[in-house]
Amino acid sequence: MAKEKKEVKTNVMRILEKEKIPYEHQSYECDDFIDGIHTADMLGLPHEKVYKTLVTQGTSKNYFVFVIPIAEELDMKKAAKSVGEKSVSMIPVKDITAVTGYIRGGCTAIGMKKQYITRIDSSAESLDKIYVSGGKRGSQILLSPQDLKRVARAEFGDVIVR
Repeated sequence: MAKEKKEVKTNVMRILEKEKIPYEHQSYECDDFIDGIHTADMLGLPHEKVYKTLVTQGTSKNYFVFVIPIAEELDMKKAAKSVGEKSVSMIPVKDITAVTGYIRGGCTAIGMKKQYITRIDSSAESLDKIYVSGGKRGSQILLSPQDLKRVARAEFGDVIVR
């Protein structure tokens, strides 16, 4: 009898299960990561429910994580103010893995190498569920923004260009 292909759990899934946080996992083929909009379109997901994770560095040299809707842009002034910095800037793509433990296209606020100050855009507060990366390319997790806030030790904040 043929064995069923077992779903490979990501670190994110293990963390969510350990914390008893309900989630749904969606996997897809992903050779080359383009962007979150491409991923959402490929999976037929509404753009306003899919969030991307951005990593910045402040003038203090500390790192900060922002989770925002895929079609939106991080407002650098609002972002800096929300974390008590004079300014923040995006980290270079080549540094993502070293800073977070994740690769571009698989970066998520759950289970990074270190605990960084994290802000989820306030637009997520009114939604019952959002999609975030599952910790690797080809993996999306659906969970409540409140659960994401708890497991990522984040706060909500107005951090996008409006």
